[in-house]
Amino acid sequence: MQIYPNRLKAAIEQRLAPFYLIFGDEPQQKLEAIQNIRTVALKQGFDERQSLTVDSQFNWDSLVEATQTLSLFSSKQFIELELPTGKPGAEGSKVLSMLAAQGNNDLLFVIHGAKIGKDVQSSKWFKLLDKTGVYIPCYPLEGNQLQQWLAQQMQVEGLQASKEICQLLADFCEGNLLAAKQEVQKLALLYPSGKLSLEQVEQAVVDQSRFTVFHLIDVLLAGEAQKAVKMLYRLESEGIEPNIILWALTREWQTLQALLFAQQSGQAPNWNQHRIWGNRQALYLSALKRLDFAHLHALQKKLTTLDFAIKQSQILRSYVELCHLCLLFMPYNLDALPLDYGLSD
Repeated sequence: MQIYPNRLKAAIEQRLAPFYLIFGDEPQQKLEAIQNIRTVALKQGFDERQSLTVDSQFNWDSLVEATQTLSLFSSKQFIELELPTGKPGAEGSKVLSMLAAQGNNDLLFVIHGAKIGKDVQSSKWFKLLDKTGVYIPCYPLEGNQLQQWLAQQMQVEGLQASKEICQLLADFCEGNLLAAKQEVQKLALLYPSGKLSLEQVEQAVVDQSRFTVFHLIDVLLAGEAQKAVKMLYRLESEGIEPNIILWALTREWQTLQALLFAQQSGQAPNWNQHRIWGNRQALYLSALKRLDFAHLHALQKKLTTLDFAIKQSQILRSYVELCHLCLLFMPYNLDALPLDYGLSD
């Protein structure tokens, strides 16, 4: 059974499942999910907890031994197993499948790790654990989901949050829920009455949004210019090398060129060839509605010129030129703003 993090607390207060599978790339949600299970489990008598981590030296017999080792003062045991890759291997799969078949009500398992794919979710061990347990995917929150999460967090801290305040916090902390949680806690300390104004929040919060080059690409494909510029600013402040972003932009130009050529030829997009999975296909279709071969040709020329300048170590303000390139994905007509790419004499 699958439950999203925002509904986990209510579910475990009604009933604890024997297995919880917590996987994803969002650390704050994972931490909260594990802590919520720990709290409820302790109240229900699971007062002996062991933590194990699967690495290259891990012996799966130690997990079996852990299930059979109880102290004199406890009859229920809580075992946390960190599975970093989400793949236990052949031996681990056998052990986990065996534990799923046992059905011991005095054992509670939390198995957690990074984001997993359909291959893991369709594996035998995962299906067996999921049949009697709960799968909790923890993915980065964006847009309305992020604002709703912030509103819930502020309510927990006794803060009154308007839609404008949640939007402001979302803009400042997008991609970094841990920082968002800390900002909410800071606001609760600064304003214990719980009443907040937009001006107070603006003065108190710090821009802690974290993005990756992959986030930037998705925003460019979606045609969100303002958000793209903000992401570039954050990537520059984090010291991301310009050539990494240029490589990503060039790769997307090649993909869009190939997709547009196929579209103009009356062919269906070959998503598998370009390794574009279902959840991102709409982004490319959106970009193809805005861009034509003339746009892509202009983009190619700018990419080539900037690539040469960076390789020759002659460029002075690379992120200005990168911003120019990103805006061409919208596409904006920047013919009136030619760039000399800051080439030194």
